[in-house]
Amino acid sequence: MDEVLRRYPDAGEPLTCKPVTQGLLNHGYRVSTTRGSFFLKHHLDDTTGDRATIVRQHRATQRLQSLGVPVAPPVADTEGGTVTEIGGRCYALHPWVDGLHRAGDQLTTAQSERLGSLLGAVHTGLEQVMEEGTGPAQRTGGHHSPDPVETFTLIDELLAAARRRRPRDAFDELAEHRLLERRVLLEQHADRRPPTPGLPATGWVHGDFHPLNVLYRGADPVAILDWDRLGIQPRAEEAVRAAAIFFVLPAGRLELEKVRAYARAYRRAAGAGAAELAAAVHRVWWERLNDFWILRWRYCLHDRRADPQFPAVSALAVWWTREYEAVREAFTG
Repeated sequence: MDEVLRRYPDAGEPLTCKPVTQGLLNHGYRVSTTRGSFFLKHHLDDTTGDRATIVRQHRATQRLQSLGVPVAPPVADTEGGTVTEIGGRCYALHPWVDGLHRAGDQLTTAQSERLGSLLGAVHTGLEQVMEEGTGPAQRTGGHHSPDPVETFTLIDELLAAARRRRPRDAFDELAEHRLLERRVLLEQHADRRPPTPGLPATGWVHGDFHPLNVLYRGADPVAILDWDRLGIQPRAEEAVRAAAIFFVLPAGRLELEKVRAYARAYRRAAGAGAAELAAAVHRVWWERLNDFWILRWRYCLHDRRADPQFPAVSALAVWWTREYEAVREAFTG
């Protein structure tokens, strides 16, 4: 830490350094110095941790801040740079932002509407501040949807892993139940696989917009954090994915009244039409029906950090399939 902070003399002398527990991919620390508190980010994810990618993220947040989007751009070092590289690893120092994370059940309907407007402002702001040729290559053929044939193979592999685990626990029992259930659902709905969109994805998105990346102070969002996944994707799909995280209840259903308020505000702020949202709902529903990332982490990578999310996430795919029309109407009505 001392070596990093020497690059930022205006930050003061270090006093304490405490790890921040949230976050699955990178390491973060709250650093207290003689001049205040800071967030020190250690970029570890190989897919987003190179200097050029981080610099692009930093410039985006600096420009978004000038548009009034609540972000926490990095602190500049003595040479005006924002990335410190030590031992082949990249670090960045950000001002510490006091605030709380809020899930959807802690938001009122009015606050849910504000959240939709905020994400719309992010998307339109990124459209203004990102330059041509500064990001991932544009996909001229669109984004392919998951192939159920490949998903059936994955289900068989995960079932075998869950069944041979010893000693088995309640999670393994739930995993087996959900895998068998999902296989039946996919067999029933295999003909509903979304076609590949004819148009390329051209919208810049945050890439990881969820409760742990939005800080609130009182009723207001004061900072959008963690721009590691900044990239070009279908924008409306980010809006749907975010709602499916913010507004899912522990039992695995969505708070549709809040989703409706959020989606209407997003459509107004982003200039997105109902048809665009309907297509995004269908693609994200299909994505969720084929997705087992939490089980892959547990059984293939032996990483259990995401296990607590599985009950609600796995139940949501089932509920969403049953309530498909109501969910689509909430996003488009």
